[in-house]
Amino acid sequence: MVFSVDELSRIIEMAWEDRTPFEAIEGLFGLPEPQVILLMRRSLKPKSFKVWRERVSGRTTKHLKLRDPNVIRAYSSSQYKLRH
Repeated sequence: MVFSVDELSRIIEMAWEDRTPFEAIEGLFGLPEPQVILLMRRSLKPKSFKVWRERVSGRTTKHLKLRDPNVIRAYSSSQYKLRH
């Protein structure tokens, strides 16, 4: 698959977000989790990739099947606030 720079940036952003499940990335961009991991490995510096993998490994909010049903937002309430 070939993605634009903007699409790649959005995929990476979504992968870093704690509450955005891999299934959402797959639904929007057609990339299953193993492909997201490969994309992140190729796009990030080695240390950044290691930090990201440690962060998302075992995180229940990154997988819909493991997610608490009370988590209904894909992002934190403090995210995406308008800045003046």
